[in-house]
Amino acid sequence: MTTSNLTTLRWLTYMMFFMFAMTSDAVGVIIPELIEQYNLTMTQASAFHYAPMIWIAISGLCLGFLADKIGHKTTILIGLTLFSMACFAFAASNSFLVFVILLSIIGVAIGLFKTAALALLGSLSPTSHAHTKTMNTVEGFFALGAIVGPALVSYMIIAGVSWIYLYVLAGILCILLALATLKVRFAAKSQPVSSQAPSFKHTLLMFKDLHALGFSAAIALYVATEVAIYVWMPTLLKTYQGEWTLLATYALTIFFILRALGRFMATWLLNLFSWQLVMLVLSTAIFLCYLATYLFGVNAAVVSLPLSGLFMSMIYPTLNSKGISCFAKHQHGSVAGVILFFTALSAAVAPLLMGVVSDHFGHIEYGFALATAFAALLMLAMLYNWWQDPAQIRLADS
Repeated sequence: MTTSNLTTLRWLTYMMFFMFAMTSDAVGVIIPELIEQYNLTMTQASAFHYAPMIWIAISGLCLGFLADKIGHKTTILIGLTLFSMACFAFAASNSFLVFVILLSIIGVAIGLFKTAALALLGSLSPTSHAHTKTMNTVEGFFALGAIVGPALVSYMIIAGVSWIYLYVLAGILCILLALATLKVRFAAKSQPVSSQAPSFKHTLLMFKDLHALGFSAAIALYVATEVAIYVWMPTLLKTYQGEWTLLATYALTIFFILRALGRFMATWLLNLFSWQLVMLVLSTAIFLCYLATYLFGVNAAVVSLPLSGLFMSMIYPTLNSKGISCFAKHQHGSVAGVILFFTALSAAVAPLLMGVVSDHFGHIEYGFALATAFAALLMLAMLYNWWQDPAQIRLADS
């Protein structure tokens, strides 16, 4: 495969993650509008986030093997087509229930093209270290999409334009990506070293592998801490009445900007320090940001929660790439599906639990107390990873 073709494939993957982030990370800005428009509780409104995440989890688990079975290109095309159709359908409805159904379809589509894209990146990376650096670059573009999406929604609300058109724009971008996918040449499928063909049963066997489960659990804890920010931080900071009102207004944008900057700095950090040490230091910093919110409330949260984006930037792509690199290339689609299952399940359940806890006790700050516990568990997991280095042997062979 030529260098130009490899570059095109990488840029195609970058833009898929950018598009995905535009819609998924704008939820925190949309939810307050939904609560007001449809008179919803926080638990009900959180369906706008957990519905697609649940279906991303199901799709990743049940259909992740398709990338290994029918190829990256076909799987990506199916996912992009389904995504675009659901996005355009937003313009034809004004029902909250219909929106949730469409988001569920989008979740299935994301599960398809994201697992295929993750498997593709693994196949294109010659070493585990190269894979990690590529994944951090990909997540950098995801972080840029996470800036653009909420900013567009905020502008639309100010201009009196419905947030629905964010999905229309995403659908147009998705069509362009599908056309680009049709033209580019993909690498041939990796051949398995055993006679066992990729299948859903093969994916389920991954649940017996401690490395797959360990990385999945660590990623799930990270995701639980991250989604708390972009789903519920805007709701928490609505109660802020101090001197930093401008900072509170743009807190989510600042969070995403810091997260994007951190991800593009990842290559530099990984060249200087071991990834295990970096994960421990960053997870400890995240916990301290949440602890400040827990101890000092919204007055600390206006600074500490946006700041946590800088420390969150490297954790997901690094853990994701290391988890996938523990397996042979012909298994990358299946293991990516398993990791995505736990990623999306955590992204669905964690904010839902925060909403339930907040509704029960009467304030969103109680939900953030739960998020502080997630951050503490993540820090302990990264301490174990640094101390014991359980994946050392497998990663050395990759």
